[in-house]
Amino acid sequence: MITPARRHEIIDALRRGTVPRRGLETFAVGLEPFANALRAELETVCRGGSAFKAVRGEYGSGKTFLSRWLATEATKLGFATAEAQVSETETPLHRLETVYRRLLERLSTAATPGGAFRSVVDGWFYAMEEDVLAEGAISEENQEELVARTNALMEQRLAEITRTAPSFAAALRGYRQALLQGELATADGLIAWLAAQPNVAAAAKRFAGIKGDIDHFGALSFLQGLLVMLRDSGYKGLFVVLDEVETLQRVRRDVRDKGLNALRQLIDEVDSGRYPGLYLLMTGTPAFFEGPQGIKRLPPLAQRLHVDFQTDVRFDNPRAVQIRLGGFSHEKLCAVGVRVRDVFAHHADRPERVVSVVDDAYVAQLAAAVVGRLGGKVGVAPRIFLKKLVGEVLDRVDQFEDFDPRQHYALTLGAEELSWVEQQATAADDVDDIALEMDP
Repeated sequence: MITPARRHEIIDALRRGTVPRRGLETFAVGLEPFANALRAELETVCRGGSAFKAVRGEYGSGKTFLSRWLATEATKLGFATAEAQVSETETPLHRLETVYRRLLERLSTAATPGGAFRSVVDGWFYAMEEDVLAEGAISEENQEELVARTNALMEQRLAEITRTAPSFAAALRGYRQALLQGELATADGLIAWLAAQPNVAAAAKRFAGIKGDIDHFGALSFLQGLLVMLRDSGYKGLFVVLDEVETLQRVRRDVRDKGLNALRQLIDEVDSGRYPGLYLLMTGTPAFFEGPQGIKRLPPLAQRLHVDFQTDVRFDNPRAVQIRLGGFSHEKLCAVGVRVRDVFAHHADRPERVVSVVDDAYVAQLAAAVVGRLGGKVGVAPRIFLKKLVGEVLDRVDQFEDFDPRQHYALTLGAEELSWVEQQATAADDVDDIALEMDP
């Protein structure tokens, strides 16, 4: 049963034209071919394995939707989750320390949706203290000995990471010591440094005996450390999404090649077993997987991700390293609209009125109108269709007793509210469709 708070979160996101971060199972359509295989992979990771998945699909095919739905499934199983959108300026893929930073900024758990890194670290130290006390050798009142034994246990559990990144354990040790001494600013600085944040005060780093900042290779080791902390704290693993990887196609050649190589390195590290408990999912357009500016520029990467999609889509293998999402059909678009209307009705002031006025026939009518304005391209319609349905129809029906969308609402699509892909879809396909202003 969906809670009122979750329902409100879903409707608010759709009203803004964005994909909700949680509750997607309430209106998921078309994921049935993948659901069982993806859940099975998550369960394998729960048992100490690791997995990598590539999702391909055109704009509007539901890549972000699928990734966030799977993140919800992972959270139910006890995973922590994180998502990063690859971009040339904010999250360049060839700088894995920046990717790592974005993931830590968006780290979420069932108890802390976003910004959960510090709570994970604190929970890890608490869990280790409980393990030490469970041995029965010391009492809780003996704080000095408890701290010493907890530090020794920390060093033991991070031994493998310390061999390649000794500063990880040093920063954690310094963080805990700063908290014990009441040096809160120093503790804040060390948590920020562990999350690869820039501009950490030199005094905080001196306190822990560390230097410099986390680099590309350090980020790989720190990710290992994060997985250890999650496992020791009772989490099943970490589910990571790298979204919009196709942006690599639009950067300089040298940056693109470095990014592709970083992606290959990540995949190889997952395959090698370096990251037990990690499920890594990336999304991209077909052009990224098939075009000359995408993975084909790096043959070893193309080989790792290759899947034969020449067969009928009905026989696609959902267990393959790469899966493809088909575009939305009109029927699926209507089905999603009906489910969203029903979710909205449950939190509406007048639920019966919402369902009766915005009936299935009207949902289909609005879907057809949006698709028509987008040049008949159903695949790019879901975002703007749901935005219009919630923000311009359902809200008004709920608030105004005499509002009837069949009489009082006319669909408009302004360029300022459309993405560039949606704007392209509205462009004229024929010279005869172009209106010219003529002088009298």
